[in-house]
Amino acid sequence: MLAFHKHLEKLGMVILILSIASCKSTKSIGSGAVDTALSPKKIIQNHYQNQQDFQTLRGKVKIDYSDGENSQGVSVSMRIKKDEVIWISAPLGILKAHITPNKVSFYNKLEGEYFEGDFSYLSGILGTEVDFIKLQNLLIGNALLDLRTEKYVAINEGDAYGLKPKKQNDLYKILFFLEPKYFKITRQELSQPWKNRFLKMQYSYQEVDSKVIPNTIAIEAVSDEQVNTIALDYKSMEFDKQLNFPYRIPKGLKEIVLK
Repeated sequence: MLAFHKHLEKLGMVILILSIASCKSTKSIGSGAVDTALSPKKIIQNHYQNQQDFQTLRGKVKIDYSDGENSQGVSVSMRIKKDEVIWISAPLGILKAHITPNKVSFYNKLEGEYFEGDFSYLSGILGTEVDFIKLQNLLIGNALLDLRTEKYVAINEGDAYGLKPKKQNDLYKILFFLEPKYFKITRQELSQPWKNRFLKMQYSYQEVDSKVIPNTIAIEAVSDEQVNTIALDYKSMEFDKQLNFPYRIPKGLKEIVLK
């Protein structure tokens, strides 16, 4: 348990980024057939036309996390208000986190620490630059980046539509794969080889009250010599309930200052 508590701070922030869930009534979705004649433009259009709309989500998430030295599992409570706030609470309120488009904040009572600042802390954990919209896209199975701003070519992937930019971005390399039934992301990769940074996300999906959302997400995040892996399994989620997001940093905690 001591090893777990020492890593709660990082685990909490990873959970905050990656938690997304299933609902009361669920069923796994089947796979469709790839249409090899479908153009990259149409694949992208279908991806955005099939995006799910919601106001709020709440529930519990089972997370298994490893940083290469320590491996632990934990269940947490999660609440999200679309485009506005993500809230997470570990057991017994040992750790809470609160993220908005403008600020990342969390505290760890056991370690007596708290953090308030921008997205650089999260970017360091994931090994790539992130902001609120990227995190939200990751949570609900959408492309991390806006596919409509670039031109793509199709990749033969067998049971999925693969897309890569005609011209790779100067800042990072990207790759996307979409399942052929609902055009949700099954795998997306962002890398900066010159900085030894790599982020890969793999998804499975389920249908929940006529909405298609992630069932599991597997994450591999590499930054320099650090490798974080996270497996998430989502249960007992509810859509569009009235929620509050109580959060206040307790007095007496020491601020974490990034170097």
